[in-house]
Amino acid sequence: MSRSSRPAGRWLVSAALLSLAATPAMLGAQKAAPVQSISAKDKEAGAKAHPDLVAEFGGAETGTQAAYVETVGKNIAVQSGLSNAKGDFTVTLLNSPVNNAFAIPGGYIYTTRQLVALMNNEAELAAVLGHEVGHVAARHANKRQSAATKNTLLGAGLAILSGVLLGNSQIGQVLQQGFLQGSQLLTLRYSRAQETESDNLGVEYLRKAGYDPRAMSTVLQSLANQNALDARLMGTTNQVPAWASTHPDPASRVRAALVRAGTNAKGQTNRDLFLTRINGLTYGDDPRQGVVDGRKFTHPDLRLAFETPNGFYMVNGTRAVAISGQSGKGQFASGPFSGDLDAYVRAAFAGLTESGQPAIDPGTIQKSTVNGLPAAYATARVASNGSQVDVTVFAYRFSDTQAYHFVTIVPAGTGAVFNGMYGSMRRISDSEAAAVKPRKLAVITVRKGDTIKSLAARMAYADAPLDRFLVLNGLTATSTIAEGQKVKLVTY
Repeated sequence: MSRSSRPAGRWLVSAALLSLAATPAMLGAQKAAPVQSISAKDKEAGAKAHPDLVAEFGGAETGTQAAYVETVGKNIAVQSGLSNAKGDFTVTLLNSPVNNAFAIPGGYIYTTRQLVALMNNEAELAAVLGHEVGHVAARHANKRQSAATKNTLLGAGLAILSGVLLGNSQIGQVLQQGFLQGSQLLTLRYSRAQETESDNLGVEYLRKAGYDPRAMSTVLQSLANQNALDARLMGTTNQVPAWASTHPDPASRVRAALVRAGTNAKGQTNRDLFLTRINGLTYGDDPRQGVVDGRKFTHPDLRLAFETPNGFYMVNGTRAVAISGQSGKGQFASGPFSGDLDAYVRAAFAGLTESGQPAIDPGTIQKSTVNGLPAAYATARVASNGSQVDVTVFAYRFSDTQAYHFVTIVPAGTGAVFNGMYGSMRRISDSEAAAVKPRKLAVITVRKGDTIKSLAARMAYADAPLDRFLVLNGLTATSTIAEGQKVKLVTY
């Protein structure tokens, strides 16, 4: 969650690599897509969308790591035939803690630092970016946008807002939009055939550029493993809001991509070069946007912290923190504040209904004090999909010009599940804020005597350090490491 709230924006962007599984037969029968060069219209539209899109995904990284990603991206992009000039492409490394990559017409290609950190060689980076270029080359966004009527809801914790609790109700649709913005994950879903086509194009771009085309398969495997680990750590079988979960069944895509590449394929991977260049990347949340650590959320810049109930997890976005569990959903955000906390609460309720529709009436606004913070809250019972749900807005005054609030939704009569969270909101001291440190990706060389277990013990996580180490490095429980080999750690 960034310090300032930006106007909401809706973007139909080129979807990420994973989607419905394609069979080997489909891959073999896939025809090459007709390539169309970048038009002046696309360039203009892309240039207009680019600044807001970068802001929506946490801003652009700069420095040597970003320059390296840009170089690889442009080299693979020219293989598409869209343009022979590398200068016609803009490749951006985004400061986002989610695994995501996408592209928009006009030569604009994006990947997050979190997704780059999951990769293990340059060929995998080229595979991901090549897939996104493939969507643009095949003009998938244009074809899908003409058929689409609305954006697709991504992620597991967010999806129930229009499902289990809310059905397709009006409030569900508005809350859904808010959670999507908070999660940074508005994208356009492509068809199975389009995803297969883009997979195939990405593999061919790898061949043309001299990379090992099997990299498409290995990066898909890493994404599948990360998805499974995230789901287990969050205590849910649902997919988490990430690049891999944009589309189901990544394991099947691994097999299909490998068949397409050919098991005897050859080419460069540039593993050590890649690992050296990405050394030092921020991993996970950027403290400037707040840090999720298990059930705790701390924002050193905003000087605040709170805890979710047991069994809930958080996804930190640029404008909000999404809170998800089996017994309810929530969101932490901010809004315009004139000093009147009652008016702030009513405005938050009003924002939960579509323009032109009657606002939810919260009734009497209750007053309280939470850890020295003036607070105001109200709960409204709303009919939804044949049942009743309780929607609560709980707001806190931090200064004459700044307030923050939770909005939560639970089945009627079960709102007490969030009482502990409401009561946990507090200011943090300067020393607490200074103690919040970012996690960093550290590339090290295996020394004599090092083992997977001993290296995993150096990971900056108390939970599942071994599993995290294995997934991060594309290893399995039966893998071995050798002296002189480079591996990745996450450290403070």
